[in-house]
Formats: sequence, structure tokens, C-alpha cells
Amino acid sequence: MAVFAYQGTGERGERRTGELEASSRSEALRRLALDRIQPITLVAKADEVSVGKKSPKTPAEAAIKLRRSTVSGNIRLSSSQIILFTDELADFLHSGLQLEPALQLMENREERSPVKNVAAYLREKVRDGTSFSEALKMASPDFGELYCNLVAAGEVSGALSPLLRRQALHLVAMQDLRSRVKLALIYPAALVLAGTGAMIVFMTVLVPQMTKLFSKTGSEMPLPTRILVYLGKLFHDYGLPVAVVLALGVTAFVSYVRQPVGRRWWDEAKLKIPLLGPLLAASFYAQFCQTMANLLQNGLPLLNALKLMSRATGNVFYHNLVLRVTDLVGEGASLTRAMKSVGHFPPNLRDLVKVGEQTGDLGSTMEKVGQRYEKVIQQRVDRIMSVVPLIIIAALGLMVLLIAWSMMSGIFQAMHGLQGRH
Repeated sequence: MAVFAYQGTGERGERRTGELEASSRSEALRRLALDRIQPITLVAKADEVSVGKKSPKTPAEAAIKLRRSTVSGNIRLSSSQIILFTDELADFLHSGLQLEPALQLMENREERSPVKNVAAYLREKVRDGTSFSEALKMASPDFGELYCNLVAAGEVSGALSPLLRRQALHLVAMQDLRSRVKLALIYPAALVLAGTGAMIVFMTVLVPQMTKLFSKTGSEMPLPTRILVYLGKLFHDYGLPVAVVLALGVTAFVSYVRQPVGRRWWDEAKLKIPLLGPLLAASFYAQFCQTMANLLQNGLPLLNALKLMSRATGNVFYHNLVLRVTDLVGEGASLTRAMKSVGHFPPNLRDLVKVGEQTGDLGSTMEKVGQRYEKVIQQRVDRIMSVVPLIIIAALGLMVLLIAWSMMSGIFQAMHGLQGRH
């Protein structure tokens, strides 16, 4: 039997420290779970004593130690690299490897990548007695609080491998969701930029040539051409000051929305923009349902799952919404009643959640609702991709048509003036 010193949090979030006897680290984690203690660190007392002792090392061990010591924490990872790390580690654990040998295999990858460095750092921390979830927090800020708390739950329950597998699938779904939303917004933005570039060319190149033509012929310009030349002159005289003012306005706006008050206003205002607002709302509902399903299916209680979900919600408006739902559930309300009380959650979503609560399988129900909202997102993305480009193209086409008409009428008038002079 070994003596383990632990630090963790109790059922109500209070700090808990102490010691316990167990035959292995896994048994110690199970005993803490029975006592409803969420471990933050769990270190064998023998390991603590041996830290101060100097043990002889072979040259190979010394070289490995030196190589590991060069790897520091706070390694930046992309979402694709986090998915790769999670999926690969889940495969190794599912095949029967323990955590440290699995990390060693990832550390010994031939190609140089941040995943290799993260694995080396995690292995070093785990060997020193740090829990895997705590080591993840130190290894990279990109894992996030939600990810680390899920891993902590997997350590306590002894189901780390299936949890990582489910988390990898969840991360892939979230990445695909973000990609589809970005795709729906990038194409219309590209059309607007192209149209703006075309207008700049018209105003800076063609309109001055038109003015020179009429000055040579001495004929009077028709009204559409006069309007076009007047707009070109305004653009030439005031284009740069207007551009500077717009740049300053954009800078001030960005600075404002980065402040807590400004971000709260902007996150709510975005939801009222036609086409974009419904898409962002559906994106939140899909993320909410899929994340809650992931947490609940991994064994977390509903209240703890809601607390983690509130921390993982980027939109301040929806963050406050989930916090209010969490408070009501903490006071004893059902999830359905809490969602109805705070508002903004669609009735069909509440009805499906109610079915999940009544059947006692809320996790699976939330997963199905999340899949349904993924289809809603795809429908709204298709709608944006079909409607918005048509509107932009029609507007640009109308502007080009008016400009061409103004230029052609001016050219015919100039030609008529030349014929009259001869």
C-alpha cells in the first residue's frame, strides 16, 4: 500500500486536501470519486521523498532528461492539431497502452510538430506525479477549461479512452460547424470587395478621361454624365479623408467591442442582423446541445455540465443566458423549466429536452437535437449562399449599368458635338 497526497475540490467547489492509502494510483482516484472529490493533484508520498534524492543515471537517461527539460509549457496548438492529439491518444489507450507509454510513442514521432512537444511535456509532468488533466492546463492554453475538465472526469471514472474518442468526434463536429459558418460569410464579403474595387477603378480612371473628352469638344454634358463626373470629383477630393475617417471609425468600433460593455452589446446586436442572426443562433444551439451531450454522456452531472458549458460559450449574450439557466437548475428547477424561464430557447428545443428528461436519457436526446440543428445550419448556410450573392451581384450590376449608361450617353453627346463643329 502506498500513501497518496491529494489536492482537489469537493462537491460544492470547496478546497479539499489530505492523504489516503491505496495500492495504485487508479485505486486512489476511484476512492476520491467515491468521496465526491475532484482531484487537482495526486502524488505518491514516496515520489515526493525521492524527488530530493539523487539517483545515478546512465548517459542515455541523462540525455533523455536533458532533451525533455528543453520542452516548456504554453505550446500553441491549432484546432486540427488538438483533434490529431486527442484522436491518436485515444487510439493508443484503446489498444491497451497505459498513459505514459502512449505519450512516449507520440513523443517519438519522426516529424517535428507541436503535438510532439506537447506529448513530451505531458509525459514529463505525468512522470513527476501531476495528474493528466492538470498537466494539460500547463502544456497549452488551447486545450481549454472544458477539455481539461472532461479529461479530469475521465481520470476519475477510469474511462479516459472512450471519453477522448467522444471528445475527438465532438471537436471535429465543432470545427466543421465553424468552417461552414465562415464559408457562408466569406463569399459575400469577397463579392463586396470586388464590387468596391470596380467602383474605385471607374471613379479614378474612367471618369477623369470622360471629363477631358468633354473639355476638348466643348459640348455640354448630359445630366447622367454630369452626376457621374460630380461623384467622381467628390471621390477625388474627399476620398482619402473619408477613408481615414472610416478607418478611425472601424478602429474605434473594434476597440469598443473589445471592452466588456461593448462586447456584450455587439454579441446581442449580431443576433438581430437579417440572415446572419438566425445562423449564429442556430450555431449556438447546435454547440450547446452537442457539448451538453458530450458532457452528460461522459458521466458529468447536469449542473456541472452547465457550469462548464457557460465557460465554453464565447458569445457574451448566450454566456449570460446559460449562467441564468445554471442558477435556476442549481435552485432545483428542471432544465426545461429553466430554459423556458430565461427565454430565447426555441419551443421545439425545450420540448425535445423535456422528452429527454422524462425518459432519463438527456445525453442522447441532446445529441439528436444537436444533429437536427446541424441540418438547420446547413439549410441557412445554403440560403445565405444562394440569396446574398444574388443581391450583391444585382446591386453591383445595377451600379455598373447606370455608370455605363452615363458614360455612353456622354460619349454620344461628345460625338454629336464634334460632328456639329465640322
